[in-house]
Amino acid sequence: MDEREEDDDEEAWLQLRPVEPLPSQCCGSGCSPCVFDLYLRDLTRWEAARVSKDRSLLSGEESQSCPSKLSPDTFLAFRITAVHRLTKDTYHVRFALPGKSQLGLRPGQHLILRGIVDDLEIQRAYTPISPVNAEGYFEVLIKCYQTGLMSQYVESWRAGDTAFWRGPFGGFCYQPNQYGELLMLAAGTGLAPMVPILQSITDNADDETFVTLVGCFKTFEGIYLKTFLQEQDRFWNVRTFFVLSQEDCLEQLPWSYREKTRFGRLAQDLIEELVGSCRRKPFALVCGSAEFTKDMASCLLHAGLAEDSYFLF
Repeated sequence: MDEREEDDDEEAWLQLRPVEPLPSQCCGSGCSPCVFDLYLRDLTRWEAARVSKDRSLLSGEESQSCPSKLSPDTFLAFRITAVHRLTKDTYHVRFALPGKSQLGLRPGQHLILRGIVDDLEIQRAYTPISPVNAEGYFEVLIKCYQTGLMSQYVESWRAGDTAFWRGPFGGFCYQPNQYGELLMLAAGTGLAPMVPILQSITDNADDETFVTLVGCFKTFEGIYLKTFLQEQDRFWNVRTFFVLSQEDCLEQLPWSYREKTRFGRLAQDLIEELVGSCRRKPFALVCGSAEFTKDMASCLLHAGLAEDSYFLF
């Protein structure tokens, strides 16, 4: 091989070298494998192939077809079948699965969504709110922010579009009768991981776990999935409460909400009251903003729950 051929061969290999992810491509949720783990894996594979000059050792192309099985390593395409705007900044989106197949997540697990805005790739974690045994579809609840890059991508979605997901991920997977009582503390779309866990309990006649769910929202109109939560509240082992930070008039609420609604912020006094009123020693699940989860962790510790008695999504 002459010098020119060697240069061409070197250039060809450099073009095949994996590209290091940008910080925006990491969702920050501690997923395993992370996008940087995948990059290191592909880089190692590329280096080995380059040394041996065997391109067959390189990974294949990303799947572009509707999958029958999720993969934590590879983004797979899912078709959007419906987009519903629940509030001015929150969307309820349904994705199709082949035939009567199921997504394959366990209660508490989440997926990673990939989006591209202005040629910049971004990734974020979302928890499906559909039942884990749903056939032929899955659904997500996504809150959009005015300056959010992923929000720009989500707001462009229409039925018939395709989005790419990988998973499942998650450090908490619920098992029936694993705990005597679950205390669920959710702020805004932090309600999402609680929904499949709660539904899996009420769908299972043999699961006798008590559930106390507290949803924190700005206003009554901003409460997500009201119908679902009302239906769940009718089960013998479920009770729901709401904390509204930007309302203070009880008389303006429907009668069915007045006894279970507080105003202001979810703080130490109410946490202690909730923990004390649980019928069994609770295990707490917390999901919301970083500030919310930090505050709730502190409140739970002061309420007598050890660090191994709660999980922060």
